[in-house]
Amino acid sequence: MELVLFAKKNKPGVSEVKEYFKTHFEKVHFLLGEQGDKFPKETVSCKPTILVSYISPWIIPEEVLNQTKLWNINFHPGPPNYSGIGCTNFAIYNREKQYGVTAHLMHKKVDRGKIIGVKKFPIMEKETVYSLTLKSYGYLLILFYEIFNHIIKYKTLPKCGERWTREPYTRKQLDKLCKITPNSSKEEVERRMRATQFPGMPGAYIELYGYKFEYNKNR
Repeated sequence: MELVLFAKKNKPGVSEVKEYFKTHFEKVHFLLGEQGDKFPKETVSCKPTILVSYISPWIIPEEVLNQTKLWNINFHPGPPNYSGIGCTNFAIYNREKQYGVTAHLMHKKVDRGKIIGVKKFPIMEKETVYSLTLKSYGYLLILFYEIFNHIIKYKTLPKCGERWTREPYTRKQLDKLCKITPNSSKEEVERRMRATQFPGMPGAYIELYGYKFEYNKNR
């Protein structure tokens, strides 16, 4: 059985996923990259039995998905009510009490395919975007093991009754979340700062008279 794995380099859980596939599959192609890397075009002609996207930096083209013999599976670090980009940011902003991770089949629309597994967990009172993201990676690896242990044992996909409940968040919406206006209340300013603070990434900002002032807790 042949498998192709798309994953982001150095993300928590990726090395464990690689080791699992090397142990249980006869032939595996590992395609690792970072955000902004060009999509590996050599995969267009590849016809794997299973294709897996695990915290991948790429949106897998439809022409590649169409080559797979059995299943195209994506592991998304967010629950069915938080699809798209910036999911942990919006969960913190919305003061959610629960979060989760999702495994689903892929097609041309991002985070819209049939859900095959979900694992949920609580958001703690002092949770940050960073801590929630790291926690998500931990639960995503657990979900990965459960899904593929089932596939290997039963030669079929697990069943799940979960459904996507909203359209995916977009880059435009995440950028808008970062922007603070002069008439924002103190509470709104604090919510946006908390929801957009992440190591190495732009945070909340305000623009005045053509100047941009960005909040960064680590500076």
